Amino acid sequence: MNEKILDLIKYVVETFADKKDAVEYEVAETDYAVEVTVLLDASDMGKVIGKQGKIAKALRTLVSSCAPRSGKRYTVEIKEKS
Repeated sequence: MNEKILDLIKYVVETFADKKDAVEYEVAETDYAVEVTVLLDASDMGKVIGKQGKIAKALRTLVSSCAPRSGKRYTVEIKEKS
């Protein structure tokens, strides 16, 4: 996994989250893809996703544009902690 992409995800998420220490990141890597799951507190969900999902969509666009072209496909999922 490219650590710079994970750092980019952390930077964007922690910019909008109020409870930065409660944010968790899970990385699942297969032969063809890397899935990053961001687990947030319920109070931070709306702030990180944004109105109509604009922040989440922009984050996914940034990650896909930064991913190596010949490498794996990167996906970002934002979920509430249970």
